Amino acid sequence: MFYDLNVPYAPDDPGVSHTLNFLAELGYTTVALSQTVSGKLPPNIVPPEVPRNPPKSLQLLTRVNLTLSDPAQNQRLNALGQAYDLVAIRPTNEKSLLNACTNLECDIISLDLSVRQPYHFKFKMLSAAVSRGIRIEICYGPGVTGSGLDARRNLIGNAMALIRATRGRGIIVSSEARRALSLRAPWDVINLTCVWGLSQEVGKEAICEEARKVTALAKLKRTSWRGIVDIVHGGESTKSENLAQKPQTTNKRDTRSAEDHGSEGLKRKASTSSEVVPETLEKPISKREQKRRAKKAKLEANGPDAK
Repeated sequence: MFYDLNVPYAPDDPGVSHTLNFLAELGYTTVALSQTVSGKLPPNIVPPEVPRNPPKSLQLLTRVNLTLSDPAQNQRLNALGQAYDLVAIRPTNEKSLLNACTNLECDIISLDLSVRQPYHFKFKMLSAAVSRGIRIEICYGPGVTGSGLDARRNLIGNAMALIRATRGRGIIVSSEARRALSLRAPWDVINLTCVWGLSQEVGKEAICEEARKVTALAKLKRTSWRGIVDIVHGGESTKSENLAQKPQTTNKRDTRSAEDHGSEGLKRKASTSSEVVPETLEKPISKREQKRRAKKAKLEANGPDAK
């Protein structure tokens, strides 16, 4: 199963259907249609409509890319998490990147690696995000279709620095391709990761296992309480269950009453054979006790002078 979790999408774009069909032909199974939001969030957050008649082999997800330059723009991230399947944050400076790695509740941290970054990637900062279940995304599309050699050079250099800082952990690779010609097959993407410094196994995990973990954790956050307990059924009894249980309880009571009262409707007494009462049993009399009783009876018959 191969994932591409960043495909830009607009409802009025006529080339979306060609892009989805080409992704299905390349062998991808799960695709996230992304929408970019910059600045202040709108009052009504409504995800875009999914294209009609997509390929049957594709599972479509919705994603929002929130561009952050100020940490004060994160007040409504919970609302975004309920409206979209995936929430990705694209920080534009080191301060917003640090805030996203340590504090913000998101699923993906996506960096524009086709431009020169004014800061260095640090292991302590990025490992904090990976330990919280957040994945770091590398998008190859802007480097492939970028203007000139600068975009490709920046993509290779920034990707190598990012992989070196994260030590190859928590990396996912997406396309961010706006046209079908910018897409690459899954094994071509794995070869790109080998150029950036990852092994072939880790590169395959970047578009398979790590991407699957992102979607699974995002679904768990939406459908569970604080991402810990998934409430499926609260234990409330319905009317149909109560009606089905009432005849069973009455039958049990009837059988118990019939056993207790007997066939004549009288209450059943405890059987004497099953219980042993110690007061009703007589102990055998010893010979010494027999002699004592005989002597006592003889004395009583002769009177007090017969000693």
